Amino acid sequence: MRIALVTVLVLVMALGGAFALLRTPDLDPAALTAKYASEASRFADNGAGLRVHYRDEGDPEGPPVILVHGSGGSLHNWERLKGHLDADYRLISYTQPGHGLTGPHARDDYSFAGLAEALDLVIEETGVERFVLAGHSMGGWVAWRYALARPDRVSALILVDASGAPDARRNGAGAEEDAPPPLAYRLATGPFGRFFIQHVTPRFLIEKTAYAFVADPAVMDESSVDRYWELLRYPGNRRAAALRMSVEREPAYADRLPEITAPTLLVWGAADKQTPVGIAQTFAARLPDARLAIYEGVGHMPMEETPRRTAEDIDAFLREVLSEPQAGR
Repeated sequence: MRIALVTVLVLVMALGGAFALLRTPDLDPAALTAKYASEASRFADNGAGLRVHYRDEGDPEGPPVILVHGSGGSLHNWERLKGHLDADYRLISYTQPGHGLTGPHARDDYSFAGLAEALDLVIEETGVERFVLAGHSMGGWVAWRYALARPDRVSALILVDASGAPDARRNGAGAEEDAPPPLAYRLATGPFGRFFIQHVTPRFLIEKTAYAFVADPAVMDESSVDRYWELLRYPGNRRAAALRMSVEREPAYADRLPEITAPTLLVWGAADKQTPVGIAQTFAARLPDARLAIYEGVGHMPMEETPRRTAEDIDAFLREVLSEPQAGR
């Protein structure tokens, strides 16, 4: 009995020591803001605890384009692309709740409703009435769900390696079964996994994840990895990440994709392992007015891996479909 008690005590001490060694603390919000905000940064506040970091740049008279980043990212993910579009378009980028300098949602709501609340706040703050909505990955899910909810506001839709639709190629031609969720998502549904994600996030794990998103490692750099790692440690963001991973994404809404009337551009990396190209094929088959651009040798981040080509395709698409003056210009 005594030996067992000593063994347990030693194990607890070892685990405690390991935790102390691996633990990565939150960072100071003021220091993060000083480092990652810019002169263009603004913060929209709804007065009820939601404060959203956004930037309103480009040609103020151009067609407004709202840019929605994906899970784990921030408005910084659009910077390389914006440099190729800012002469002709009003580019409004923002950071979603639970990410970056926006920080956690006041009510821990990472459902579509909670994320759309931030989008609505940015729309209200910038005064746009009708706009192009572009979303990447999870941000693409937010974008097409918003187009379903508010078709009167979305003049065109751009989905970049977007989530929320089944893979048309899985388990044979035409099969549309969802893939098993990644290990990190399965862990996040349990108390140990949530605790681990909130307190132990060593840089090398973030680096490995960041490089997995791109097909060409040369596209990723150390400063980008630092940004992902540091903004994740904005107080409350790691807890938000754990909560977000367990949110029901309401897959049945994919059956309503044919209701979307906005012309849609699908931009996809052929080497994307996160949202495979079969998902793009599902979107293309279900959306009534869709165009598909697939880039060979590109992974999950076309707007960062090949920003010029992505911008050229977006520009050509918008010049085609935005034939009438845009409200909100």
